[in-house]
Amino acid sequence: MKIDFANLNMQYKLYKKEIDEAIHEVLDSSRYIMGPQISELEKKLAGFTGAEFCIACSSGTDALLLSLMALDIGPGDEVITTPFTFIATAEMIAHVGASPVFADIDQETYNIDPAKIEQAITDKTRAIMPVSLYGQPADMEAINRVAAQKNLPVIEDAAQSFGAEYKGKLSCSLSELGCTSFFPAKPLGCYGDGGAVFTSDSELALKMESLRVHGQNERYCHKYIGIGARMDTIQAAVLLAKLKHYPKEIELRQQVAGMYNFLLDDLVVTPIVRDDRTSVWAQYSIRHKNRDLIQDELKKAGIPTAVHYPMPLHLQECFKYLGYGPGDFPVAEAVSEEIMSLPMNPFLTRPELEYISKALRQALGK
Repeated sequence: MKIDFANLNMQYKLYKKEIDEAIHEVLDSSRYIMGPQISELEKKLAGFTGAEFCIACSSGTDALLLSLMALDIGPGDEVITTPFTFIATAEMIAHVGASPVFADIDQETYNIDPAKIEQAITDKTRAIMPVSLYGQPADMEAINRVAAQKNLPVIEDAAQSFGAEYKGKLSCSLSELGCTSFFPAKPLGCYGDGGAVFTSDSELALKMESLRVHGQNERYCHKYIGIGARMDTIQAAVLLAKLKHYPKEIELRQQVAGMYNFLLDDLVVTPIVRDDRTSVWAQYSIRHKNRDLIQDELKKAGIPTAVHYPMPLHLQECFKYLGYGPGDFPVAEAVSEEIMSLPMNPFLTRPELEYISKALRQALGK
């Protein structure tokens, strides 16, 4: 049996008619940049999350950048974030000239530990940027409480958690700013790069709308130094076609994760989702000390795996200038040595999941 990690082809086949029609509508209009599908998508995404405003943009990375720029964060400033995530989070902090300041993670959810955030705040701290990793929101209530005490804005990096719930609200609407990604392999993905920023602050929304088109507030009049961060109209059309199916896909992802938990609970460390939130399962990530052995054996059985993430950000060469070293964030370092992701998509079948479980048992000699 050969297992597909994300199975984007199956998804396309299921919605092919709707997606093709949506793309051809853009092709027929030739409005490839900022066509009407952009504003339509923004309204629907805002309505989906409960945020008042959505600013569609060119990627999840640019969504983070726009948020930092809108808050005027720059040289001399510090932004607290997690060392255990994709590099874009800390990379964008560095891009605006600020310093990423890391705080260690919770050993069960792998999200940033709010208690460690409080310890990292200095008089240079300008914002907190938690990541809702693997599809599960961070403990945003606790993070917002810490931020409020110091009058700091919170930017949720929700690149992996669009659609997840936290205490009755949806990821991307849990703080001043929420950013997500529509990279193809994300739970809701387009067919290229795409992202969005969410806020209920009208001034920030207006500023980011300007920043994404080179700081223009009217044609050829530039109020800010901005960037080119527009979403392509074709990507918006794809997302509009897929968005109507997304709630069902979230349910299917949760069912797949539940079956994984049932089959693997006695074999490896399976993911923990807190009772006050849900996950959209961008990844299904397990932990085991014999990760390399497991990956090799699963590969022989036609089962793809991935490691998200093998090296914490504080140990990356590009962040050497920050002065961190081994042992500074022991939980993140320990998790990075054991974590691995199994195939996760809404279309995994019971036989496929049992096949993966059997291969994993054989790899571990159980």
